[in-house]
Amino acid sequence: FALERPQKLEKSGWMKLLLSSRNLHKLEEIRAILPATITVDPWESDVEIEESADTFEGNALIKAYAGWQQKGIPCLGEDSGLSVPALGGAPGVLSARFAREPRSDFANIQLLLKQMDGLHDRSAYFTTVLVLVMNGNEFCFEGRVDGRIATDIQGEMGFGYDPVFIPEGYDQTFAELGPSIKNHISHRARALSKLMAFLNAFSG
Repeated sequence: FALERPQKLEKSGWMKLLLSSRNLHKLEEIRAILPATITVDPWESDVEIEESADTFEGNALIKAYAGWQQKGIPCLGEDSGLSVPALGGAPGVLSARFAREPRSDFANIQLLLKQMDGLHDRSAYFTTVLVLVMNGNEFCFEGRVDGRIATDIQGEMGFGYDPVFIPEGYDQTFAELGPSIKNHISHRARALSKLMAFLNAFSG
């Protein structure tokens, strides 16, 4: 990824970003984690972005450039997923499509629990990769949180695999812990923290 310096932020620290995603859960979570000086707009184009890469970085890069080329403003591409070593790293980049179409968080979780039935090693981790495209340059930020997969669904908050993922150091799932804790320790929070440190380094 390019490591050139981006254009400085205004002295107020204000910045507007486009998030190349129609996932409203991710948008809501990113907005909740970032400070009020960062405005994040949703992807409202009819153009479908094909996530054809086989890595989180590759898909995030595709999304970021798609938004930047169409809107001409700093654009954030994000790709994330759950990896389970006992399943060879699955579902990985296919996390959202694990149980195939039509996409369903519940179907994905049911398939995951079925494939892990009887497995002793229930370790897992979430990964988020953010790619910021700004002034034609690209910058990459990664976050990871380790944990384990519960044996059944627990909790009603969150989205995706949150009802079965228990982060390291806790005995409840993300769906039980809720946003007040998740948004401080999650993979997405850690990647966004690196993004903010990067942007603050160039603020006036």
